[in-house]
Amino acid sequence: MPATLLVIEDNAANLELVRFLLSHHGYTVLLARDGPEGVEVALRERPGLILCDLQMPGFDGYQVLQKLRGSIDTVVVALTAFSMPNDRHNVLSAGFDGYMSKPIDPEKFVQEVERYLPESQRAPALNTSANPR
Repeated sequence: MPATLLVIEDNAANLELVRFLLSHHGYTVLLARDGPEGVEVALRERPGLILCDLQMPGFDGYQVLQKLRGSIDTVVVALTAFSMPNDRHNVLSAGFDGYMSKPIDPEKFVQEVERYLPESQRAPALNTSANPR
């Protein structure tokens, strides 16, 4: 059964794009528009994976991670526009399970997210081949 995913993102356009791509591939997608809402939804719903922006109102992504660690055992991946050479290192050193940079590539995004999910929680592959007749 595909995992339920939580996306914590304050930019409405980014939130909608990520929601569309993941739900189109069969995932249940929960949304939060800031850090405090993200923590609340994560603790209540216990998603299989969290994609978390780093720069948001309320709590930034690091604060979200800090508030969740020890409370739930969920993979948390930073999804951020921070893309300087040390940013990946800083994110992983802070305890995030992964790092993905924005802007996302819609063609590759879902496959990149699925790298962080166990095989049993991945959605079945979409059949995009033409129907030969």
